Amino acid sequence: MTTTEKQSEKTAPRGSRRRFALAALVALALAAAGIFVRSKDFKELAEATKQGAIPTVAVVTPQPGPAVEEIILPGNVQSFFDARIRARVQGFVRDWKYDIGARVKAGDVLATVEAPELDQQLQQAKGEFSREEAELALAKLTSKRWSALRASTAVSQQSADEKSGDYQAKQAAVEAARANVERLRALTSYLQITAPFAGVVTARNVDIGALVGPDSKTELFSVADIHQVRIYVGVPQAFAASIQPAMTAELKLAQFPARLFTAKVLTTSNAIAENSRSLLVQLVADNPEGLLLPGSYAEVHFKLPGRSGVRRIPASGVFFQRNALAAATVGADGKVTIKPITIVRDLGATIEISSGPSLGDRVILNPLQTLNDGDVVRIVPSQAVAKAGAKE
Repeated sequence: MTTTEKQSEKTAPRGSRRRFALAALVALALAAAGIFVRSKDFKELAEATKQGAIPTVAVVTPQPGPAVEEIILPGNVQSFFDARIRARVQGFVRDWKYDIGARVKAGDVLATVEAPELDQQLQQAKGEFSREEAELALAKLTSKRWSALRASTAVSQQSADEKSGDYQAKQAAVEAARANVERLRALTSYLQITAPFAGVVTARNVDIGALVGPDSKTELFSVADIHQVRIYVGVPQAFAASIQPAMTAELKLAQFPARLFTAKVLTTSNAIAENSRSLLVQLVADNPEGLLLPGSYAEVHFKLPGRSGVRRIPASGVFFQRNALAAATVGADGKVTIKPITIVRDLGATIEISSGPSLGDRVILNPLQTLNDGDVVRIVPSQAVAKAGAKE
């Protein structure tokens, strides 16, 4: 074996050991780098998990109630006066002169009734009155004669007193007969059915030849005075204190969708109805054109002064917590505070409250039922809130 071969044999193990050491160092470096990366990823994952566990919420700020608020309530339009006319005496309708829609004046004859029996009763009463007058004249003369005879003691005092009493009784009988004649004459005046006031005929339920009388269940005519109309509205109890006499309101009717009519509060019932918890309000409106028809439905628009201390929040910001209605607010530190609320009025999408969140608070929309005081939440950016509001 030559010297060169011996040197090669000695050098080979040394080179292998160096390559092995280098490979080990590379492996250690790769392992250390992997462990570092894995540790970093674990920390990032832990932090992301922690951040993901914090609820993300959208918030709104309570708004003050309006200085003037409008409420719209259903109202019933009625004529200023309304007369349901019936027959005062029994008889047959001879004719009628006015149909529905006709304008009449006070005293106009609407229809005429024939009552033959009443005419006979009047004639009989007149005859009885004449008879009573004749008997009175005779009783008067007899009483004078017996009084003269008593002065000469030709008759007894008892007989004279009897004649005087008979005379007084005949006077009373004459007065009764006269009253009966006047009563029947008064009844004959009802044979003409007249309008009690100026207005319009709104109903005619009679025809020629019909038998009518005091016992008829249906009125003959209905006459309405519509130069002004009354409007009756039930105002909820919450607004009752704001309704004052002489305040104005606007009326909107289905037959005139582009026109508003003005009405004025005349009076109120001064009592809250138990069945509806509302105050009955009577308004009056001038009706010179006759456009406001009795029986119409009207939307009554009241403009009332706003109530102080009232705030408005979305209905989605209210939830049930601690056996009461509440709202959740977010403080500057991102922590939740649960505040009980008192609802003044439910407007549907919006709630009016008198206690709970203040004007500067941030109210959580759609709060989770699991939220509690001190929980940390994250508020979405204002742009996201605006988009959510736009979608709603």
